[in-house]
Amino acid sequence: MSNVNIGKQAAGEVAAKLVHDGMIVGIGTGSTVAYFIEALGWRIQTEGLKIHGIPTSETTVAHATRLGIPLVPLTPQTCPDLTIDGADEANPKLDLIKGAGGALVREKLVAAASAEFVVIADSSKRVAQLGAFPLSLAVVPFAVANLMAQLKEEFEVAPHLRLKASGEPFVSDDGLSILDLPFERIQRPAILDKRLKILPGVVETGIFVGLAKRMLVGHPDGRVEAVYPAE
Repeated sequence: MSNVNIGKQAAGEVAAKLVHDGMIVGIGTGSTVAYFIEALGWRIQTEGLKIHGIPTSETTVAHATRLGIPLVPLTPQTCPDLTIDGADEANPKLDLIKGAGGALVREKLVAAASAEFVVIADSSKRVAQLGAFPLSLAVVPFAVANLMAQLKEEFEVAPHLRLKASGEPFVSDDGLSILDLPFERIQRPAILDKRLKILPGVVETGIFVGLAKRMLVGHPDGRVEAVYPAE
């Protein structure tokens, strides 16, 4: 196992220990969350842990179902007590960039509805400033061409339409296209999030501001560090 995966697994396993009987748990999407799902499934099978999960993607639905994790939809009656999800980048304030898996719309809906949102990641995801990782936008497919031109003109960034390995456009579980924006440096994430979301055709951005209450960072030696938002 690589050093990165050791960190991911360690963070996922520690996060699974935060889950208690009777909880409704938001379950994110991605390679780090996969370790959390495995650990959560193990607890259900061996300890008799009784919880319900709210998945953020069809990939998570399949993984959780295979491990016997009962799932429910997101409703006003099933708001998560705890949500566990990964991140592509996290700055010292725990502002995040998410969206590499294309599930950013559901991920933000579940995180925002949760009583507590905990990020899990390997140590490479901590950065001083967001932006080195491309920012994802979930957009209406009909708007792609106009948005690409508008983003280039107004934000001086060259958007890339996300494609599948086959070369066809990637389509999210919600039927949306994904534009990836190589900003390189994002100095004011909250302001950029608002500016992007007012563009016609943009459904959601991969900027998550003020949602994460803590971050569990897995290191190559298997150590897990709890990080809280900087003042």
